[in-house]
Amino acid sequence: MANYSLSSAMKACSLLILLIAAPFVSAKKSSDVTELQIGVKYKPASCEIQAHKGDRIKVHYRGKLTDGTVFDSSFERGDPIEFELGTGQVIKGWDQGLLGMCVGEKRKLKIPAKMGYGDQGSPPTIPGGATLIFDTDLVAVNGKGTGAEEIDNSEL
Repeated sequence: MANYSLSSAMKACSLLILLIAAPFVSAKKSSDVTELQIGVKYKPASCEIQAHKGDRIKVHYRGKLTDGTVFDSSFERGDPIEFELGTGQVIKGWDQGLLGMCVGEKRKLKIPAKMGYGDQGSPPTIPGGATLIFDTDLVAVNGKGTGAEEIDNSEL
């Protein structure tokens, strides 16, 4: 009878350990996200120029992994990226995360792998399945922006 009780107690203890450990084994890193997260860090008092699908926009950005490693930055190069918004020229997280942004606005985008580079990543700098974090600054929309970035097409 004592062996039966000891055996039952050991099984119960093993089951308890498995139940406690299971969430830690299967949990993703807490810094990973499953949906696009958009954080507005700065918005100008007036929003006269806004980015819409099909607009040609210029954006300064800093791309980081969740551990803080910077994998690319236009700020350091002094050369913002220019592309047509919402047409698949950039990752899906950008096409969706920059919509409605005002010139001069700053956003932080947390982009899940499925809206970034997916399971394959972009070797060697971005591992497969990586959540991406971008600090973005909208510089211009269709050639209209602030400061030195503004382009007056009427004089061309």
